[in-house]
Amino acid sequence: MATSPAIHTIPNTIDRDSFEPAYSQLANILKAQIAAGAFRPGDQLPSEAQLCRTFGVSPMTVRRSINLLADQDVVSTAQGKGTFVRRVQFGAAAFDLRELQSLLRNDATTIKLLDARIVTANQRVAGKLDIAVGRSAIYIRRLLSVEHQPAFYHREYLVYDPRRPIVESEMEVSSLSGLFSGSGSAIVKRADLTICATLMNEEESQVLKTQLPAAALLLEHIFYDFDDRPISWGWFIANSERLHFSTTVGIQD
Repeated sequence: MATSPAIHTIPNTIDRDSFEPAYSQLANILKAQIAAGAFRPGDQLPSEAQLCRTFGVSPMTVRRSINLLADQDVVSTAQGKGTFVRRVQFGAAAFDLRELQSLLRNDATTIKLLDARIVTANQRVAGKLDIAVGRSAIYIRRLLSVEHQPAFYHREYLVYDPRRPIVESEMEVSSLSGLFSGSGSAIVKRADLTICATLMNEEESQVLKTQLPAAALLLEHIFYDFDDRPISWGWFIANSERLHFSTTVGIQD
């Protein structure tokens, strides 16, 4: 007789002596059962009353477990119908920038400041930074090299505050070494990030020592302060082979 895969290896009791709350244990048990195929996408989970009897827990514990699984997009609930295993939603796939983060943390990576000066904001810069056209802004160019080979060309415009001196700390408002490692500036509340494919222009190909035509990835960023005002706008250009993005969707063991 065929049996459900690996169900016998999944804990099916609540450990009353554990420091882990009962609702968390139950959520993990149900999640493991789903991962093992005991419940497939679209299947209905046992009712609240059934789960209470099976695991010897209260209705409140069951509800907290189901809410936790719903928050993790493992299940969905329908009023008056029950709880169902969610189908894999590829449209909800999320990609991170861990590869860029690891490069910035790599001892073999160097960041060279190519240019830093005050410029007059044109219409595009003014629109991105939400300042008036003609207002002063700080323009910075940086080159990131990995093992002495050009990897990323970074350009950035920062809102210029004449009350503060233009020193390295000003130029590092969005310090590259901290942007993707969680140790960035304390004045940054949030960021908008956009990744798209593009073709390098002549300047970019010269800096990155790449022959034209050359496909590239563009990572644009706008950072905001706690008043939701733009602090800086910039973008990375990298050879299309430099960055790779991958993720996993669905329930993992």
